[in-house]
Amino acid sequence: MILGAAVFRLLQSSPTFSILSNFTPIGAMALFGGCYFADRWRAFLVPMLVLWISDIFINRMYYYDTWTFFHSEMLWIYGSFALIVMLGYFMKRVTIFSVITTAIGAAFLHWLIADLGVWIGGGIDITTGLPFTKDLTGLIKCLYLALPFLRNMAIGNLVFSGLLFGSFEWLQQKYPALQKV
Repeated sequence: MILGAAVFRLLQSSPTFSILSNFTPIGAMALFGGCYFADRWRAFLVPMLVLWISDIFINRMYYYDTWTFFHSEMLWIYGSFALIVMLGYFMKRVTIFSVITTAIGAAFLHWLIADLGVWIGGGIDITTGLPFTKDLTGLIKCLYLALPFLRNMAIGNLVFSGLLFGSFEWLQQKYPALQKV
């Protein structure tokens, strides 16, 4: 699962925005892990490991000229995914409604936290080539410019959550030993 998600993320990555930017299974994996993993540390480890492994290669291919194992925005991004795992943990019942609302909520949570990190960290406004201004206008513009990434993450979360949760719920009916404890 980790390898498949990392490969999918690598294949759809590029240094510029594309139709698939941020359309990955990682948000859904974080929700799923939070909901189903009996060992909580695994719920956090799986999505963080996928992010980290794929980040190493994405950073090498597109952003840095060397192997980079950590970058300045990782705390914000990984923190948002840790909170997404917690959203999955607090999902008491798996229903179509709960999966849809948490998948969309997870995308919004990631968008707010990750782009707050971009704004605080001096991210570059692609329309001007200058850092975002350190005022409410700069923050709003940073969030606005990230809306396509929010849309793609929400769609990715919905698609992959539907696959993960739907498949597992079906398998639980077929194999009662998989029932959530």
